[in-house]
Amino acid sequence: MHKNFKRIAIIGKYMNQSALQQMQADLADLARHLTAKNIEVWLEENTAQHAELTGYKTAPLEAIGNKVDLAIVMGGDGTMLSVARTIMNAEIPLVGINRGRFGFLTDLRAEDMLAALDRILAGDYQKESRMLLSASIHRARKLVYQGFALNDVVVKSGLRLIELQVEIDGKFVYKQRGDGLILTTPTGTTAYSLSAGGPILHPNLEAIALVPISPHTLTNRPITVNSASKIEVTLVQVDEAQVSFDGQFQIALEAGDKILITRAPKIITLLHPGEYCYFDMLRNKLNWG
Repeated sequence: MHKNFKRIAIIGKYMNQSALQQMQADLADLARHLTAKNIEVWLEENTAQHAELTGYKTAPLEAIGNKVDLAIVMGGDGTMLSVARTIMNAEIPLVGINRGRFGFLTDLRAEDMLAALDRILAGDYQKESRMLLSASIHRARKLVYQGFALNDVVVKSGLRLIELQVEIDGKFVYKQRGDGLILTTPTGTTAYSLSAGGPILHPNLEAIALVPISPHTLTNRPITVNSASKIEVTLVQVDEAQVSFDGQFQIALEAGDKILITRAPKIITLLHPGEYCYFDMLRNKLNWG
């Protein structure tokens, strides 16, 4: 069902001042274009400040999702990942304009963004739900951190191999020595997981993939399980290791730490132009024939 978007947030690469200055003209064009359509425009406060855009309502990223019914994110996939995690509780759809490199998540081109957005605002769009992961770190039976990831949760060594034990739904799966383990959503299978030899999972699959990073035993292969699974990773032997969330936030780990990974209760909703095709996107981004 087509939703009539009346209040729209614009979020640029909000933590990078130089990037915002470089995309200033595009951000200004976008804000003016939406305003001319009688849409109430909100700017993320860092975006407004560093792109020198005045005359619009502003709010910090943590609050802006509760003030609008659609957010447009201009930047790369990293910006989209950060925005999605931060405003996921607002449960608003996101549209991505690519000003990065790959653009697996930010699929609108800056050159024709206004025409593409007009089609989306007119109801010519595809709505897509993306699952997230929730990961909690337990040390000596105490919760020390909980975070969320749209792409992946990665347990990774420092200088030396680490040994991990993996259990799924209370069942022992294996012990693994290597550089670490990637636990990825279907969205994340075109990110770090892909370079580690993991499978590409279509976004509409309800699944989590476990992809070893440089395993000492070559028979340790990727495993894909249902998204309802409860996965427990225990650090058996480690000199130095960390767990990261979408590659953007890291927590140091110790021997004996347990990481519980489950599907998060929230989802992220992406809007694509009506002609969007996931396989066309893969073929173009990965240079398939």
